[in-house]
Amino acid sequence: MNQTISERADAPIAVVGAGPIGAGFAIVFARAGHPVRLHDPEPASLDGARRYIANSLAQLAEHGLLDETTDAIAARIDHVGDLGTAVADVAHIQECAPERLELKRDLFEQIERLAPQDTVIASSASAIPASQSASHLKSRERCLVCHPANPPFLIPVIEIVPAPFTAPACAERTHALMAGAGMKPIMVRKEIEGFVLNRLQGAMLREAYCLFRDGIASVDEIDEIVRNGLGMRWSFIGPFETVDLNTRGGLAAHALRMGPAYARMGKERGQDDPWTADLVERATAERRELLHLDDWQERVEWRDRQLMALLGHRRARDAKSG
Repeated sequence: MNQTISERADAPIAVVGAGPIGAGFAIVFARAGHPVRLHDPEPASLDGARRYIANSLAQLAEHGLLDETTDAIAARIDHVGDLGTAVADVAHIQECAPERLELKRDLFEQIERLAPQDTVIASSASAIPASQSASHLKSRERCLVCHPANPPFLIPVIEIVPAPFTAPACAERTHALMAGAGMKPIMVRKEIEGFVLNRLQGAMLREAYCLFRDGIASVDEIDEIVRNGLGMRWSFIGPFETVDLNTRGGLAAHALRMGPAYARMGKERGQDDPWTADLVERATAERRELLHLDDWQERVEWRDRQLMALLGHRRARDAKSG
């Protein structure tokens, strides 16, 4: 049986749009061994991408984060001005155009016309779901969103967001591709504006703006609370595990103790989303599958060692920089 283009390990990957996200994706795929065609219709954008990639690869090498030479990785990236050439015979297309719906809809139409019929077309949109950008396409079942953090070659999480019309096989194939390229893909189960990353980030930003507006704290003081408070733990554990480890008895005990206070804070901002008993029970069940309470103390000690290692790294960095 003949392989389709998308199944060939040696088939190139097209990245459409040579801004920082597109150039970052080119680095991700090239580091993983894929030939990459980085496209942009503007020669100046391609020149800027060359400089950005060269500088980023040099810094990655300086920090010991490359398994090959910078030249070997850069050699896998072709800078292509013609869209048809960029997407011909490719295994995957990563669209990285600006966040404008009409621009993306037009670009998707062009890609559909020029690309192989079985190739996934993934958008790097930050908030625009595929059901808006690709609903008008004849082959819309191969379209979805792959939303990265910025820059994608340093922050590996990536959200795979299928539209209701996306073929499950396309979503699964994309998940496997991203995992194989060293990313940490998360399959978003329901299409929603902003997806997960930006909704979490937006929730914090909304409260940060309110605290600043109301004269509670300055911009830098709020950032300091995240830099040397919340962000310390969040660099290796998330919000659910954080509170699970902060309270003996885990998530359920934390919700019982702090839930009413958080409910009052939410209502103060016009948001009435209490942690109901059923909601807490379901979240607790998932946490207990990940960590039995018999192992809770051991995990707390692990958390503390991670914080010590992070503080040690910061101290060494500060001493080196003087």
